Amino acid sequence: MINISYLYVESELKMTIAALSTPKAAGGIAVIRISGEDAIGIADSISGVDIASMKGYTCAYGKIYDGDETVDDAVITVFRAPHSYTGEDVVEISCHGGIYVSERILSLLYSRGAEPAEPGEFTKRAFLNHKMDLTRAEAVMDIISAQGSAYLRKAENIREGHLYKRVEELRHRLVELLSTISAWIDFPDEDIPEVEDDTLKKELIEIRDGIADIAKCYDSSCLLRYGIDTVIVGKPNVGKSTLMNALSGCDRSIVTEIPGTTRDIVEGSVRVGDTVLRIADTAGIHDTEDIVESAGIERAMARAAKADLVIAVFDNSEAFCDDDRRICDMTAARKIACINKSDEQDLFDETLLTGFDDIVHISAKNGDIGSLLDVLESMTIETADEFLINERQKICLDKAAVCISEAVDSIGIVTLDAVDIVLDRALYHLLELTGESVSDTVVNEVFSHFCVGK
Repeated sequence: MINISYLYVESELKMTIAALSTPKAAGGIAVIRISGEDAIGIADSISGVDIASMKGYTCAYGKIYDGDETVDDAVITVFRAPHSYTGEDVVEISCHGGIYVSERILSLLYSRGAEPAEPGEFTKRAFLNHKMDLTRAEAVMDIISAQGSAYLRKAENIREGHLYKRVEELRHRLVELLSTISAWIDFPDEDIPEVEDDTLKKELIEIRDGIADIAKCYDSSCLLRYGIDTVIVGKPNVGKSTLMNALSGCDRSIVTEIPGTTRDIVEGSVRVGDTVLRIADTAGIHDTEDIVESAGIERAMARAAKADLVIAVFDNSEAFCDDDRRICDMTAARKIACINKSDEQDLFDETLLTGFDDIVHISAKNGDIGSLLDVLESMTIETADEFLINERQKICLDKAAVCISEAVDSIGIVTLDAVDIVLDRALYHLLELTGESVSDTVVNEVFSHFCVGK
């Protein structure tokens, strides 16, 4: 439960932590963050600025000293508890962005009593100090790792509390039902209306469906978070590798006039529109007695069978053949047919293509792939859903939905006491999602994926 973490609050939160919040690399500026009970005193001890007298949300220009030696000029910003990111006293030192300068200032802070911050520890303290729930905290890392505008918008929405509010609405309805059931069970002699089975079932089904609707966002969230698993297939020498390079903007795959040049899977990531495609270029699919080439073809077929998207490339300068038919017969969540070499002799009969969601004409060699990019960009918009859901959150939602389904199925068969117990479990899983009832182990796991300094 979250109150178990009070042991952590009483011990670890008394420590003052410090870390570099900007990348550890040379740049124009570096920001060092300090948080904790002694943040102001420690920062004051190395600064020529009277930080102790500064009000919250104020900045001052001054110097950082190591004894009598000037280390650097800096702008110092003070945030006083509880009106700070972590809910504690926070000081940020903005110094010149040299690696040596920032490391030396950190060493000074550590020598005066600060401890190095663990990954995500600033946000973890914000969570433990009730500045944000766990869904908002997780959204912070999503914002940092966003690779497209759609992903960023949804992460911002979660950080602003949209997911929390939706879960809170469903949880509130569940709590009201539990209160009604408990009152009827605990005070049978009082004039409390009996809980009707049909009414209870109807309300629980609505809550369960609301939970399921949120959980449905998980698949599209994975596409936005990790990218669409995409495989390029086709017979040898149709231009698969050329297309891979055109999409990537660099030479990831070797391109020659010799059929069968690509014998293993070549992978890379490409951002198209609001999302990322994790693209794999595969061996040309055809009948061959070459053992190595056959192994590459088997890998290509297996990879395509598991992909979210298959881009099948066909040669406009050659007639439709059995190898092309084999590619048409592949199954995939979504398939796009690219008729390549559109600038060459038109011998390919596209009316023979079956099973494709889209058919486009391109010339990968000339960089003319606009029609394919248009389809890919429209597809990424179609995958958008209301929420970003990570695996931990989906597990909590699924467990809550299962518990409610068990309760619905048992109404009228078992006593309301037993139904009440099952619904209590559903409530626990919703509280676990938001972090209001969660173990230290889960909290530590969530923040272990954060970067240091956030």
